[in-house]
This record gives sequence, C-alpha cells and structure tokens, in this order.
Amino acid sequence: MVEELGQIFESSGVVVVAHYTGLTVAEMQTLRAKAREADASVRVAKNRLAKIALDGKPCESIGSLLTGMTVLTYSEDPVAAAKVAEDFAKDNKKFEILGGSMGENALDRAGVEAVSKMPSRDELIASIVGCIGAPASNIAGAIGAPASNIASILSTIEDKAA
Repeated sequence: MVEELGQIFESSGVVVVAHYTGLTVAEMQTLRAKAREADASVRVAKNRLAKIALDGKPCESIGSLLTGMTVLTYSEDPVAAAKVAEDFAKDNKKFEILGGSMGENALDRAGVEAVSKMPSRDELIASIVGCIGAPASNIAGAIGAPASNIASILSTIEDKAA
C-alpha cells in the first residue's frame, strides 16, 4: 500500500487533499465518476501510510494536510484533478479542499482554485493546433481568392457580351 501511494505521489502532476466527512457513498461514487471522465483518480488512504509514502517525494509538503478523514484526488495532467475537486466542492459543501501540491510546489486552498482555472493539457493542445492551422487556411484563402475574382469578372464580361 505504501509503495502504491508512493508511486501516486511521484508520478502525479497534481495532488489535491480534501476532507470528505459526511459524504454518502453515492456522492463519493459521483466524485470518482467525474474524476474518471477527466483522467484523474480518487483515493482514500490511511493518513499514517500516506505520510510514510510521502517521505522523500517531491510533494512531501502535503503531509501536514493529512489529518482527519482525507481523500486524495490526483492526475498526471497538472490541472485535471484540481478541476474535478473544485467542481465537486461547488456542489457538495461536505467536501472541503484543504490544499495540495503541484510537483514540488505546495498549494493552499487558493492555489488549488487557481490551478483549476488554468487550461488543461487537451485545451492547450487544441488552441495550439488552432493557431497553427489558422495561417494555413488564411494562405489557402488568399491564394484561392484571386482565381475566384478572375472567374467572377470573366463571368460578368460573358454576360455583358451575350
């Protein structure tokens, strides 16, 4: 269990720690489903084991957050887990985000919120592809425009001649 948690802490782009006291099983299943949709994961682990697993890991600073009934939301994408946790916290007041880490950087509650507002990896890739594709379509339009203008002028001349 400690080794598995250590792997999670080492390979995750972001880890969010929250209290889940009072959540029903159905609400936890909803959180897990939302996390799965966003390529994130949710894990409830004993705080003592998680603290042992954190020893020597980049996100060791979150050890102080591991008190009470805590749940870990994590993902390789540095934004996905934070977005899932923030969205779930808006609808469920029993889910209280304590903080987290992004690599070696410790995040407080406001830090997790700020990370959740950043664009995800997929959104960034889509915008980059859009920026790359836009000049190509503009060039194709510019090259094709004179030909269409010439064709419309010839058509007009033919209509007048007829």
